[in-house]
Amino acid sequence: MSKKLLKTVFIRTIPIMTGYVVLGIGFGVLLQKAGYSWIWALVMGLTMYSGTMQYVGVDLLSSGASVITTAIMALVVNARYIFYGLPMIDRYKNSGWKKPWLIFGLTDENFALLCSTEPPEGSSDHLYCLLVTIFDHCYWMIGCVLGVLLGSAMKFNTTGIEFVMTALFITVFVDQWRDTNNHIPALSGIAVTLICLLIFGKDNFLIPAMLLIVVVLALGRKYIEAAPSATEASPEEINKQEEDMMP
Repeated sequence: MSKKLLKTVFIRTIPIMTGYVVLGIGFGVLLQKAGYSWIWALVMGLTMYSGTMQYVGVDLLSSGASVITTAIMALVVNARYIFYGLPMIDRYKNSGWKKPWLIFGLTDENFALLCSTEPPEGSSDHLYCLLVTIFDHCYWMIGCVLGVLLGSAMKFNTTGIEFVMTALFITVFVDQWRDTNNHIPALSGIAVTLICLLIFGKDNFLIPAMLLIVVVLALGRKYIEAAPSATEASPEEINKQEEDMMP
């Protein structure tokens, strides 16, 4: 494992670190207000590693929800990761002992970063993906624990703090929009989601929307690929820019 690889991973995950620490703090504060200690935050961050589900989990714990209810809710909330995993099948192929951790750690932000970057020249792609996953996971756990500690030390109104998850998804969407000239996938996703929201309602639209988005993108693949390509720099240019930033 080279020093260059570690520096590259750290630099590329800094934006995720800032987001995860803030989001983790928000979760930790809510968990502490519900009467749980930092140990719960650490265990949930380590074993669940799902911001959305952990926020929902606070309410489930407080209400004494059954195991079956919790399992169904977790499946519905995290079903989107099925679609994230499909594009990573080839990349994670033959990754050996790393594969379980790579699969477990495939979050929204981790997926976005890995899809838009390549490892530094001469570095193993599987090791690069694993380090990105480990760094991001550590950021999240640190944020969760910090949130509980801050919640214990400070007394303030937590109303609206759960909006941080929505803010993160908006930020990721805006960043992806700015990095490409091809907005067909984004616009398709917005249109399909709104239609499903109107048809199925806010409590049941997520799964139908995800399935329909996959169908729409699959059927319109040739039109999407024929549209203007992304304006972002090539992986080689990104690596060169980051090498120049390194001490």
